[in-house]
Amino acid sequence: MSHTILNPDGLHDPVPFGYSHTARLPPGAELVFVAGQYGSGPDGSVVSDDFAEQVRRAFDNVAVALGAHGLGLSDVVQLRTYVVDPDFDKLGAIARAVGACGDNPPPQTVIGVAGLAIPGILFEVEAVAARA
Repeated sequence: MSHTILNPDGLHDPVPFGYSHTARLPPGAELVFVAGQYGSGPDGSVVSDDFAEQVRRAFDNVAVALGAHGLGLSDVVQLRTYVVDPDFDKLGAIARAVGACGDNPPPQTVIGVAGLAIPGILFEVEAVAARA
């Protein structure tokens, strides 16, 4: 593994919510930054108006981007997610998708927004991954 996830005593257990509090990288780790990915097909069009489907596709797109560097979702050390009109159902869909990152999810910030780059985008995710 390229990093260590730690949820310190004294803080609530965030894992059921799809994130962790901290990630530590080993000395000399190489970072890969993935720009915001949304639920798009290869032509850039939004694949569905369903929030959960957009989340799944956005994470698939992150996996493709990381794969180009020989990495996978288990190498993600931080996520930043943007959600149009967040609610608990949407947070659940995000937590399920983050499960693809492994049993110890990376630190994540969820940011509620009024809108994203183009109409129809309901979710976007940025990722930072590491290689030891």
